[in-house]
Amino acid sequence: MTILVITGTGTEVGKTITTAAVAATAFAAGRSVAVLKPAQTGVRPDERGDADEVARLAGAVTTLELARYPEPLAPATAARRSGLAPVRPHEVADAAAKLATEHDLVLVEGAGGLLVRFDDEGGTLADAARLLAAPVLVVASAGLGTLNTTELTARELRFRGLDFAGVLIGGWPNEPDLASRCNLADLPVVAGAPLLGAVPEGVGALDPADFRAGAPSWLAPRLGGSWDAATHNARCTP
Repeated sequence: MTILVITGTGTEVGKTITTAAVAATAFAAGRSVAVLKPAQTGVRPDERGDADEVARLAGAVTTLELARYPEPLAPATAARRSGLAPVRPHEVADAAAKLATEHDLVLVEGAGGLLVRFDDEGGTLADAARLLAAPVLVVASAGLGTLNTTELTARELRFRGLDFAGVLIGGWPNEPDLASRCNLADLPVVAGAPLLGAVPEGVGALDPADFRAGAPSWLAPRLGGSWDAATHNARCTP
């Protein structure tokens, strides 16, 4: 794939660390990588954003933000309250397409979930993915409640006719509870798509060199890694 859109089932599910893992794995394989963050919210101009964090962990990747808003709100709301221009889906698609002419892989990291609004007309990351005809990777949490939000996201992707690449657990716990262990088998069933990896919780705090060394083991072969669902399930399920 040349462009991969990365969304989540909600906020704080591990999209940025997942994006960094995919970027690091591709970069280690010799691919040139760009990371596009259409709308960064809740960050001041002098602070590091999500794209900066991906570059810190993954290495020499190109980063691009289209807009930055100071309040930690949905992009459309943050743009309206700040008086700044919103981001439109066609702008996201145009920027990603341009980066794709110069890089082997472009990762487009959304804000929140698939239908979080970029503008007051209802433009979303799903609209940008449709314009790009790009596959969408859904990052989900591990524990209780994730089956519902993952299935809702999967249904919306299919309703829109989008290419659903699969699901990845964005923060696999060091000591998984019963719900998390059961969800390893249930997530791909409710999603109707493969489980493409499990990024351990806390790896964003690793030294970048250690992060890059570990990243391929967290991702399935479709994402360039060596993670195997059956092996992981057997190890984690008593």
